[in-house]
Amino acid sequence: MKAKIEKCNVPNSSQISKSLSGAYYFDAYCFPTRYRERTSLQIWLAHVSTVPAWVNFLMAARNKLVSALGLKNLGHLGAVDEGKPINNYRVGDRVGIFTILSLSDNEIVLGDSDKHLDVKVSVFKDINDSEFITISTVVHVHNALGKTYMLVVEPIHKLIVPSIIKRAEFSEING
Repeated sequence: MKAKIEKCNVPNSSQISKSLSGAYYFDAYCFPTRYRERTSLQIWLAHVSTVPAWVNFLMAARNKLVSALGLKNLGHLGAVDEGKPINNYRVGDRVGIFTILSLSDNEIVLGDSDKHLDVKVSVFKDINDSEFITISTVVHVHNALGKTYMLVVEPIHKLIVPSIIKRAEFSEING
């Protein structure tokens, strides 16, 4: 499968689209998936299981730097319990750096809140076209610290998301 990741709109029919009002930042990436028979949670787990080492390095650096500002240590994006059965995941469970906020076969919305911002991420399978997946991110900042944080994080986020998608969908690592 050839890597074809495109920037797109947050799907109107997705749960995360309800969070767009007043967002400081949002984006979405659409791509054909090799995992069309899997649920949104299974797709998310496949993606975070292939996080490149440089992303984990950046997360570790981030966690060290922001601790001085009183922000959470989020751990690593791919820090999930590999032995946990897929059917045991529930709303409120922690999956890597995020907590499950809503969960269905066609969409998982995960998020995290801290004093500087709230972030939500969605993996959405359109029921009319299960070949394509949309990963959306929505950020609401609370204060100047959140805006400053986003100045640094936004360009890195734009590298990380497509990199994780390419690695999970278009390499043999997870195949």
